[in-house]
Amino acid sequence: MEALLDVPEGFERHDRKSPVTAPWEPIYRRFSGDTVVLGLRAATPHCNGRGFVHGGLISALADNAMGLSCVRKLGEVSSLVTVNLTLDFLASALTGQWLEFDTVFVKPGGTLCFTQAFVTADGQPCARANAVFRVVKRAVA
Repeated sequence: MEALLDVPEGFERHDRKSPVTAPWEPIYRRFSGDTVVLGLRAATPHCNGRGFVHGGLISALADNAMGLSCVRKLGEVSSLVTVNLTLDFLASALTGQWLEFDTVFVKPGGTLCFTQAFVTADGQPCARANAVFRVVKRAVA
């Protein structure tokens, strides 16, 4: 049974599934204006051999949060492809901590969308991501 007491208020189960994130479930989300804030409680499957949350997980979920936020801001008429993604690791995240991935729009546009994500572990900064997404317009039926 899921320990809902360990999930901060305002978060609900994230319903967008992906083969890459499936082993990391449960993942949560909270809508905040135009952004999708992702969150999860760090556990052993999220960690590397030294017991720190793996940088690959942080990178993938920061990319997800920024991409989902751009689609939310630009509307469902577009999808996105990551063109560039960089991360700065500021501190280690540990098992048991609540991780949040929150997006800041730098310059959302019709062709390129520039964003940042700030990743916190129990409210303390642990990573900062920068990304550029190519906006791909969906065909209108």
